[in-house]
Amino acid sequence: MLFRNLSLFRFSPAVAATLGELETALDAHRLRPCGPLELATHGFVSPLGPLQGALTRTLQGCVLFSAGNEDKLLPAVVINAELGRRIQARAGELGRPVGGRERKRMKQELIDELLPRAFARPSQLPGYLDLAQGWAVLDTASRKAAEAAISGLREALGSFPALPLAAERAPRLVMTEWLTARRLPEGLELGDECELREATGNAGAIARCRRQALEADEVQEHLRAGKQVTQLGLVFDGRLAFVLGEDLVLRRLKFLDVIQEELNQQAPDSVEAELDARFALMALELRRVFDKLDTWFGLPRPQDA
Repeated sequence: MLFRNLSLFRFSPAVAATLGELETALDAHRLRPCGPLELATHGFVSPLGPLQGALTRTLQGCVLFSAGNEDKLLPAVVINAELGRRIQARAGELGRPVGGRERKRMKQELIDELLPRAFARPSQLPGYLDLAQGWAVLDTASRKAAEAAISGLREALGSFPALPLAAERAPRLVMTEWLTARRLPEGLELGDECELREATGNAGAIARCRRQALEADEVQEHLRAGKQVTQLGLVFDGRLAFVLGEDLVLRRLKFLDVIQEELNQQAPDSVEAELDARFALMALELRRVFDKLDTWFGLPRPQDA
């Protein structure tokens, strides 16, 4: 259980003080199976797996949880093919084309007919709340999925004012300076990928580099031409590697060999103990990264409830 992508939100100490009964709050919003005529349901599931009861695990001042979804698989191509056949047959019966209103009615009837027989696909999105430092961390690079998980917490808690990150120093400009000057903050090294865009906006030229030495002249030539860094591969303290975006999402997070060796040296005697060991190590490592993000870009913790 090691996260692969990180979308981040911040919340205040006053909000953290209200989260002591998170387990109870989430228990009232457990994920339930889709009903016969439901396309999807949302709720919370155990981080330990579907057969476990507890919905949270708390270690090192951090609370692990998992937002769950169940979605009916009803492909549009299947609906449209069957609907086309039915519309054609109906037009033959009427001796005229089927009108728009009747097409909508026939489509809804078809969906209602197929839904009870559709397969349901479960999924889950792990996350955790760092109560000590005020970070909400979701294992996704999708802003939509992260916002949905935070909305689920708000629904369960009644209120959860966690805010998206708002950097005081523009990440694009800071990372461009790092790469242009070839001088990074202490503890950081360049990875082997980046994305560069023209400063005029998203409509301009884009250069993407993978498995490339970022100190190379061809990368510097893009920078001299006025492109700016929107994603940058980095290695933190020789222990973590990730691609940092200008949206401050950490993508393709990797825990390097030194951390994997530390995990392998442990000998947990149960699934719960193994999850706890991995979660505790991950949360402590990421807390160090988040402290540095705050230093580099200015991400102050909200102070109001």
